[in-house]
Amino acid sequence: MSDKLLVSVSDGIAVLTINRPEVRNALDKETWGLLRDTFAEMDKNPDVRVIVVTGAGDKAFIAGADLNALKVRTVLETYDSENNAIVRSIEKVSKPVIAAINGFCLGGGNEVAMACDIRIAAENAKFGQTELNVGILPGAGGTQRLRNLVGKGIAMEMILTGDLISAQRAAEIGLVNKVVPKEALMDEVMAIAKKIAAKSPLVVKFAKRAVAEGANLPIDTGLMLEVLSQSVMFSTDDHLEGINSFLEKRSASYTGK
Repeated sequence: MSDKLLVSVSDGIAVLTINRPEVRNALDKETWGLLRDTFAEMDKNPDVRVIVVTGAGDKAFIAGADLNALKVRTVLETYDSENNAIVRSIEKVSKPVIAAINGFCLGGGNEVAMACDIRIAAENAKFGQTELNVGILPGAGGTQRLRNLVGKGIAMEMILTGDLISAQRAAEIGLVNKVVPKEALMDEVMAIAKKIAAKSPLVVKFAKRAVAEGANLPIDTGLMLEVLSQSVMFSTDDHLEGINSFLEKRSASYTGK
């Protein structure tokens, strides 16, 4: 594994740390590939129930793409770029993904964050879809996911101006779930991750899918997906363990079966 992406797994939680602090964790081609491969690996790992992604240091989550690489990229290379598909693959991971946003979250970094299920920001974080500032436009889902999260008007403003916004403003518009003091960021993220990891991995997987896929479906189809997902849960051991543990006033011990 390259030292550009660090991975640790403990108590069902995988922490992925983009480790390029010297360039504010900007994403070059190799790091994009590492994200793709590592997320796929963690999704298949039975010991992992929740995935956390963050950046090394205290200045940046991901400050966008590596501009030196973009200077020499051709039209065909741009068209064939995997970045859009990689972000989509992060969004499609079956396990919950939490972004611990510890600083600048710009361009491709914001696109990666938006593909995560939950976003927690340090109070010093700054957000922006800044591609227009360097003569390009978002190319890894920014025009679509930002609109879906914050609405067309605010998305237009952020993309067309390229301005940065504060963590507090990001919370106001729904771009992040919560803002916490910088020194408390990982404690808050890990507390959320531990709560999720303690749940049945089967129920978490199906609940995530129902919410994510249902967003793109007519309401009646989405409700049918919900009912079918709920019905599947009634065939599992975890369903009985959840009910029995509650009635017996003890902690549940889920097996994922």
